[in-house]
Amino acid sequence: MTQRRRILVVEDDQTIALAVRDRLAAEGFQVRTAADGQTGLAEFDRAEPDLVILDRLLPGLDGLEVCRRMQAARPVPVLMLTALGEETDVLVGLGVGADDYLAKPFSMRELVARIHALLRRVERAGQLAAEDTVIKVGEVRIDTAARRVFVRGAEAQLTRTEFDLLRRLAERPGQVFERERLLSDVWGFSEAAATRTVDSHVRALRRKLGSDVVRTVHGVGYALVRP
Repeated sequence: MTQRRRILVVEDDQTIALAVRDRLAAEGFQVRTAADGQTGLAEFDRAEPDLVILDRLLPGLDGLEVCRRMQAARPVPVLMLTALGEETDVLVGLGVGADDYLAKPFSMRELVARIHALLRRVERAGQLAAEDTVIKVGEVRIDTAARRVFVRGAEAQLTRTEFDLLRRLAERPGQVFERERLLSDVWGFSEAAATRTVDSHVRALRRKLGSDVVRTVHGVGYALVRP
């Protein structure tokens, strides 16, 4: 029998935490919860979850610090929940290792879809790691087997989602990808309301690789700049 995937929910709002726990349990996941950052880190060590749902604002250690410590201990996909609408807060979360984010209030259907998409990407990344391929576009070099990216010889630290997004764009340099297509290809789902997720990750990529690496085609999408 296939082992059920383990999910850790770190959320201080008990109503949200219990609702998420019950819905994910109904979806077949093993779910643990924690109401603060320190307890979340302890549960992370004990349970070794396959995925973490992490609130941005937590008592004591905030979600950013918790995410940073988790990724330093053992890379794991993190879906960050945020009540903060400022883009800078989203980018900071992505910068410390969150793979995706979901703004409150959110629908359980979308949460479940994001979780399944993240887990599928982890599986797909493991399969692609067997391929010994290096993609070079201008001053960017992508080692797809090792999942490492270098810009002018210096390594750029990308999250799992940022790497997958860059790889997709690099497969066809110069081609314009619509936001909805990138959502489908990289995130594994396509909803017009979620295209801002693509925008946030592109901005994070530009901060790490340079502002001139990814070109915006207004009203359409993005393309990796061909040298």
